[in-house]
This record gives sequence, C-alpha cells and structure tokens, in this order.
Amino acid sequence: MNQEKKSNKIVVHLLLILGSGIMIFPFIWMIITALKTKTEAIQVPPRILPEVAQWGNFSKIFEIFPFGNFYVNTIVSTLVITFGQVFLCALAAYAFARLEFPFKNFLFLLLLSILMVPGQTFLIPQYLTVQKLGLLDSIPALFLPGLFSAFGTFLLRQFFMSIPMEVEEAAIIDGASRIKIFFTIILPLSKSALISLSIFSLLYGWNSLLWPLIVNTSTDKMTLSAGLASLSGQYGTDFPMVMAGSFLACIPLIIIFLIFQKQFIEGIALSGGK
Repeated sequence: MNQEKKSNKIVVHLLLILGSGIMIFPFIWMIITALKTKTEAIQVPPRILPEVAQWGNFSKIFEIFPFGNFYVNTIVSTLVITFGQVFLCALAAYAFARLEFPFKNFLFLLLLSILMVPGQTFLIPQYLTVQKLGLLDSIPALFLPGLFSAFGTFLLRQFFMSIPMEVEEAAIIDGASRIKIFFTIILPLSKSALISLSIFSLLYGWNSLLWPLIVNTSTDKMTLSAGLASLSGQYGTDFPMVMAGSFLACIPLIIIFLIFQKQFIEGIALSGGK
C-alpha cells in the first residue's frame, strides 16, 4: 500500500514537472530570442541558440524608445487603477451587500449587465468623454476609464454577504457608524477578497493595450504594452527587440510575485470568510 502511494506521488510530481516545463517554455524562448540577431530570429528552420549572445539588445531598446518613460507611465497608471478599483468597488459592494435604498436590486442587475457587454463597446463613449475633458494624449487618460470595475463590485459584494450580520449588529449596538464598520470590520475581514481584486486590477492595468494605443499618440505618453506594439511594423518586426522589451516589461511583475506569492495564492484561492 505504501509502495503504491509512493508510486502515485512520483507520477503526480512528474506530471507537475512536465506541466511546469510546458508553461515556462515560452518565457525561456522569449529570453533566447532576445539574445539573437534579427536574422537568427527569423531563420528557418528555427535556430535554438544564438551563435553569439546579443546582450546589447537589452540596452539598445532604451536607445530606440524612451523605455524609462514607458515604465513610469505603466507603473503610475497601474497603481492608480489598482487602488481606484479596490477602493471604489469596495464602497459600491458594501452598499449593495448591506444597505437598503430604492431600486437596489434593479441597479445591481444593471451593473451585472455591464459584464455581458464586450469591453470594446465602451471604447467610443470613453474616448469622447476623455476628449471632452481635454485629457487626450495625457497620463490621466490612461487610468480614468479603469478606476471602476463591475466585476470587482460583484466579487466583493458576494464576499461581503458571506460575513455574518451579527458582527455588524454588535458594532452598531456599541455605537459604531457605517463608515467605521466598513473600515475597521468589513475591510480587515475581507483581506483575501481585496487581494484577489488587487491581483486582477494589477494585471489588467499592466497588460492593457487597446485603450493606451487609442487614447495616447505621443511616444512619451505610451505604456509598455503600447510601446512594444509599435515595434511590430507592417512589413517586418524586429523580434529580438520585441522580446528584449517584453522581458524587461515582465521583470516588475515577476519581482512582485516572488515577494508576495503567498498573498497571491491566498487571494486567488479566496479563502476568507472564516
């Protein structure tokens, strides 16, 4: 019996190693391609390793584009989007979960209907709104439409409803206001749900491509994804430069994951509501 369990454990670990290898292969190929020349990158049959590693590709991309500006723009817009979504969605979710007001259910269904509409449908209204505000081709234009999330509101609302009402009733008897209950009771108990939303918001803000391409045209106002997309031309693409830039764009997210991987796993698992 013990031998059978040991064999099953070995098989499971081998499958996990195989799966990990498949998942990490594109990342390894990206690094290898970043070290090739342009000719080696498009060679057929494909060349696995470069003849001479082109480490200069990583510095050359800073000469081609203001890559430092791309980093700053992406970090600023991502942080504002993350904090904005977490805060505003938490407020809206608490109202839908705990407060009573006219047409609450209808408004919540109206909010959920946003999830059924493709995001591209909102591009023109959002663009016109930003245009009327005089914010086209600016940093605020990158994050203003992403400050609120219907999905985030739904996620937190469902989590808030799982928190026992007795907790709030006890606080109300002690004289606590709704604002105090929200900040001192609800939010601390919803740590895992807030981390989940933070992860989704962070990835959304960092990887956003279509909106930054539409709203900003100046090179120094672009984000990393938009800047890298401009490397792909109509008649040819400098793949080593694209891969070098992609690797540099991945570094901050990799560092954040390595530091907060425990919180990431807890957040995705959504193990709160104890």
